[in-house]
Amino acid sequence: MSRVGKKPINVPAGVSIELNDQNICTVNGPKGTLSQYINPAIEMKIEGSEITFARPSEDKSVKSMHGLYRALVNNMIQGVTEGFSKKLEVVGVGFKASNNGNVLELSLGYSHGIFFALPPELKLTTETEKGKSPVITIEGIDKQLLGQVVAKIKSLRKVEPYKGKGIREFGETVRRKAGKTASKK
Repeated sequence: MSRVGKKPINVPAGVSIELNDQNICTVNGPKGTLSQYINPAIEMKIEGSEITFARPSEDKSVKSMHGLYRALVNNMIQGVTEGFSKKLEVVGVGFKASNNGNVLELSLGYSHGIFFALPPELKLTTETEKGKSPVITIEGIDKQLLGQVVAKIKSLRKVEPYKGKGIREFGETVRRKAGKTASKK
């Protein structure tokens, strides 16, 4: 039995949840609205301020969806109440990050600047302090969209293992390699 799928979800005050005929779960909260399709093989029950998920069979495909949909709905509830945010660090000599509204402008050592337009659901801020690496902060209510955008930004300049230059999440540790050693005489 799925440990994640068995745990009930407590719905905080100010959040309304609705499951329609097409199995689309809609969560409304103070920060916005999110929707997610729920597979008909998983039964979602809304009882007062508690949501439970059950599976009718022990089929492998149904078992794999049990915890998944519970986690997706829990993330939606957390997103519309608290929201999610990720911080990225741009490490490298001459690497710069700035924003103009929801357009991120990066200078990453290439011959050209990179302009990255974020979806309107996300909020972008950049900070540049003298002597420190630029920090990019992205906030939003959709955890999946936020993670996807962060992964795309990180892929623009992956962290290299020799000097540690590139875009990384704040606090992420990078395994460093020693590089070439001096030749012996």
